[in-house]
Amino acid sequence: SSGSRPKLSTFSRAQWQEAGSKAQKMAFVKVLKNKAYFKRFQVKPRRRREGKTDYRARRKMVRQDKNKFNNKKYRMVVRFTNRRCICQIMYSTIRGDMIVAQASSHELEKFGIPAGYKNYAAAYCTGLLVARRVLKKFGLDETFKGKEEVDGSDYHVEDEENDKRPFKCILDVGLQTTAAGHRMWGALKGAVDGGLHIPHNNKKFPGFKASEEKGAEAEYDADAHKEKIFGGCVKDYMEMLAEEDPTKYEAHFSKYIGADIDGEKIEDMYTEAHEKIRADPDYEMTEKKGITHAREAEKITSSDGTDHVRFNKLTLEQRRAKVAMKIAKAQEMLMAVDADDAEDE
Repeated sequence: SSGSRPKLSTFSRAQWQEAGSKAQKMAFVKVLKNKAYFKRFQVKPRRRREGKTDYRARRKMVRQDKNKFNNKKYRMVVRFTNRRCICQIMYSTIRGDMIVAQASSHELEKFGIPAGYKNYAAAYCTGLLVARRVLKKFGLDETFKGKEEVDGSDYHVEDEENDKRPFKCILDVGLQTTAAGHRMWGALKGAVDGGLHIPHNNKKFPGFKASEEKGAEAEYDADAHKEKIFGGCVKDYMEMLAEEDPTKYEAHFSKYIGADIDGEKIEDMYTEAHEKIRADPDYEMTEKKGITHAREAEKITSSDGTDHVRFNKLTLEQRRAKVAMKIAKAQEMLMAVDADDAEDE
C-alpha cells in the first residue's frame, strides 16, 4: 500500500546518492540463450560430443567427386593407445568405414620383438606390416616391393616406372597433434617403404631442419631418421641405465633381458623383424581355448577349473519390491524402538 512506502520528500541526501549508485551498477543484460536459441539448437554428432572425431577434417578426407561413381577413397588410419600402435587401411561408405586390412604392434612379438610396442621403431614396423599385408591382399606385393634397404632417405613409390599404378591412400591421424618427430610419422614411413603411395613430404620427419635464411634450402639428415627407425634412442637409454642403475635396468627391460637382447642387439632385432615382415605378412588367427561355462543360479563354473559369480539383473518390479521390503523393515524397527521406550516410561 502507499502508506507502507516512504514519501519522496522523506528520503535524505545520502539515501538518494546510494540509490543512484545502485542504479549505475545495474546494467542492461541481454538474454542470449532465450527460447528462440533453444528452439533452433542442433545437437552435435555423438563422436563430436565425445571428443573423438574431427568432422571438419573427416569431411575433407572422405569427400569424393560424384563423377567417380563410388570409387573407394582409401585412408591409412594411425592410432596409438597406452600400449600399442594400430594401423588400418579403410574406405568410407554411407553405412560406415569398411576396413580392408589392419595391423597392430602387438603382432610384432611373432617377428622377434618382445616389448616396446608403441615407440617410433614399433610404429615403423606396424606401418610396414599393414602395407605388405594390403598389397598382398590385392595381389600387388610382387609388383611393388617398396624400399627394401632401410636408410631413412626419401622414397616415393609413384616415382618408379611401372605398368600398374600403386595403391594410393591418404594419412588419417585423427585428433593427434602433427608435431615434428611424432611416432605417427614412423608408421607413415613404414607404409611408404612398404610400397604404398601416400602423398607426403619430409618436413615432419626426424632429421629435418628448416632453412634459417629466406630462400635457402632446408636440410634433411637421413641418418638421424634411420637411427629412430632402428630404435637408437632405446639403445642409448638401455646402455645408460645398465651403467648407472642396474636394478632399474633389470626392472624396465626385463622382457628384453629374457629374450637375451641388450643395447647392442637392438638394431639387429629390428632388421630381422623387417625381413620377417616382408617374408610373411599374413595375419594368424589365435587358437580358441575351447573353454565352456556352466551356470547354476549366480555361480558360473568353467571347464578350466575357475569359478565366477555373476549377479542377475533385477526387473523394475523386483527392484520396487526390494525397496518396499527395506522400508517396511525399517518401519518395524522404529515401531519396536518406540514400543520399548513407552514400556520404560
